[in-house]
Amino acid sequence: MKTPQGKNIVVLGASDKPERYSNKALHFLQEAGYLPIPVNPTLDTINGVRTFHTLDDVKKNGSTIDTITVYVNSTISSQLFNAIVSLKPRRVIFNPGSENNELQKKLSEQKIEVVQACTLVLLRTKQF
Repeated sequence: MKTPQGKNIVVLGASDKPERYSNKALHFLQEAGYLPIPVNPTLDTINGVRTFHTLDDVKKNGSTIDTITVYVNSTISSQLFNAIVSLKPRRVIFNPGSENNELQKKLSEQKIEVVQACTLVLLRTKQF
């Protein structure tokens, strides 16, 4: 079942390790009423949530994506421009350590809002 527009949040680089910030983001997003959509190439579920292996798999699912929050390094994210744009997110959040100036510029040129911030802080301070 699809959730209302604005609620579907892709967590790119989601981890099943509780100490990882991407895992904490999954929990915080759920607590705040969002539907996190984890993306990890090797995991099928994280904390009982179905995990997609690629952004293309997310697209095939047909959900409207509001935000992609990035937890992968620039070497990985640089290869994902087309996949990100095809999801037509309203915004992409680059968390600390995932910054990618070239990709951020390309996304901005596509009229996608680009934010350099910590998703956890945005959620906890009600700025998400």
